[in-house]
Amino acid sequence: MLESPSRRKFLTHLGGAAAISLASYGNGQASFFPGPNSRFKLSIITDEISQDLGHALEIASKEFGMSFVELRGLWNKNIINLDPNEIAEAQKLLQKYGLQVTDIASPLFKTDWPGAPKSKFSPATPQFGADYPYEKQPEVLERAVAIGKALGTNRIRCFDFWRLDDPAPHRSAMNDVLRKSAEDASKKDAILLLENEFACNTATGAEAARTLAAVQSPNLLLNWDPGNAAYRGEIAFPDGFQKLPKERIGHVHCKDAVRKTDGTYEWAAMGRGIIDYIGQFRALAQAGYRGTMSLETHWKGGGSAEESSRQSFAGMKELLGKAGAL
Repeated sequence: MLESPSRRKFLTHLGGAAAISLASYGNGQASFFPGPNSRFKLSIITDEISQDLGHALEIASKEFGMSFVELRGLWNKNIINLDPNEIAEAQKLLQKYGLQVTDIASPLFKTDWPGAPKSKFSPATPQFGADYPYEKQPEVLERAVAIGKALGTNRIRCFDFWRLDDPAPHRSAMNDVLRKSAEDASKKDAILLLENEFACNTATGAEAARTLAAVQSPNLLLNWDPGNAAYRGEIAFPDGFQKLPKERIGHVHCKDAVRKTDGTYEWAAMGRGIIDYIGQFRALAQAGYRGTMSLETHWKGGGSAEESSRQSFAGMKELLGKAGAL
């Protein structure tokens, strides 16, 4: 849980760190692999490699050739829970490996909606070290923005609450919360990236299009995740993608999935699942998307998180090559 007594001291300390970090990152970094013809800014969520941030950054930079990373869990702590000393260490490591942060993969609004029946997707134990009830969400946003700016980004990933069997009676109120949070983010010069998450109320491309239409804010963009859409049963590409307002795609997650004989789904390495990523990458490029794109491995079949990510990134590069996106 967030520790409110230290909140003011924490945010004050990060204020100076953010100014230093943003100035540093504003000077630019080395050109990003795989070269000037690359369509997208490739990234990986670091804890998909390792909770050891230094090791994950070394793999992302030196082996994978990336110049961008996405941050969620570091040193077995949710990024929202990092203290100022840990933030300073993260700054040093990012600068050491010449890496920029795409966004803070925060758990904002990955919680139960108040007054509704408890979701069957609500975890019994904290997910990714996050356990923040509804009433703590404004503080989650505030800390995420402060930490993001300290690490050189103003983009904050969010959700829209654990999935309800019938969200219709609550949908308008949920949209109001997203709209208000986008307004609050705007005041802090920050942008929210709403991820379509299979366990939340916006899970598919169709649902994402509906939510974005209802919340018309330039500070609420979509973190498009074809894997999550497929896990919910949608044909992510082309069906889900075709429904999206392309100009509001602010970030992309890449992971693959397979459909089992019993009709349920499980994760797969990129290129070994059911999603037409070649078509997806081509369509993103044709739509003019040139933004960040993170590998979110999830698949564990490689024997370790690091090896699974290594194999999945190899598949992702092959798919990008076939799509003409490298």
